[in-house]
Amino acid sequence: MMVAQDGRIALETWSPGDIDILERCNTIEAKRYIGGPETPEKLLGRHRRYLEKAVPGETRMFRISRDGFGAGSIGYWERTWRGGPVYETGWAVVGALQGHGIAGKATGLLINVLRGERRHRYLHAFPAPENPASNAICRRLGFELMGECDFEYPPGNAMRSNDWRLDLQART
Repeated sequence: MMVAQDGRIALETWSPGDIDILERCNTIEAKRYIGGPETPEKLLGRHRRYLEKAVPGETRMFRISRDGFGAGSIGYWERTWRGGPVYETGWAVVGALQGHGIAGKATGLLINVLRGERRHRYLHAFPAPENPASNAICRRLGFELMGECDFEYPPGNAMRSNDWRLDLQART
């Protein structure tokens, strides 16, 4: 089911057939900033969580579609950060489609979805400082760089991240 669309890019409800997106995004190149590729078992577990744990307004993953074809994933989930409730987001685009503005457009669509939820004021993204593409998306969409922080992702893997924050109540 389509949730949001802007031209050729759409966010659709994550479905059982979307595990192929996780597999196509599970490359050394695509995962180099977040601990490397996952095992097939971990991918299957992640896919199951995306299907079973979806609660609109709390946690949800979407298939990013470009012209109807699976191009990547994006989602949001609640977390406590710096003592308060916030949303966190993360995204991935299959290698062959990177560099075409898909992740940026999908993140813009996600921001609009979350503004409609009116549940939390802030959305955070935590890309590695060395990840130029993800940091550029945050900058371009109006996130404020709060600084660097230590972050655990995936669980058990300590990494240094930029803490980008977007005020969902502010209108640009």
